[in-house]
Amino acid sequence: MAEAARKTYLIVDGENIDATLGVNVLGHRPTPDERPRWDRISDFGAKVWGQPVSGMFFLNATSGQMPMPFVQALLAMSYRPIPLAGGPGDKVVDMGIQRTLEALVPRDADVLLASHDGDFIPQVEALLTPGRRVGVLCFREFVNSHLAQLADRGLEFFDLEHEIGAFNTALPRVRIIPIEEFDPQLFL
Repeated sequence: MAEAARKTYLIVDGENIDATLGVNVLGHRPTPDERPRWDRISDFGAKVWGQPVSGMFFLNATSGQMPMPFVQALLAMSYRPIPLAGGPGDKVVDMGIQRTLEALVPRDADVLLASHDGDFIPQVEALLTPGRRVGVLCFREFVNSHLAQLADRGLEFFDLEHEIGAFNTALPRVRIIPIEEFDPQLFL
């Protein structure tokens, strides 16, 4: 029997990405044209470590409603939508992602987490074991500072805009630019 290929689990905290984009980057609720191209993100997930990717997109469905056109689009891009519901004040998306990250600890797989959220620090720390690659897809300047400190333990960070190319237009960001990446043409 052939051994199954190692895979990358791509875990998307859609609420966090959307809120960070809207509040911190754009200063308004993102329009559909300003949102990430989720297919590019899953393509990046497969390319970055050269293995199949299994995308899971967590949604808050506590209201009893699901954005069906978006869910259908996710399905068409081979993501698995995970609509969760809970009581008032429950952070169901965070709770679902935490449980999923915990369930991945004993699996022989790599993990990419699309989020800036510090609520996942204990679970990410548990995943940082020899032989496992763990990465965060984010706007680097907005990632939780305690999560950022895990880079010393091997956590990798991938910028949604500049490394992944998830957007159709340049975002109005002010970020630290490594000198080797600086292109003055972009500022002239």
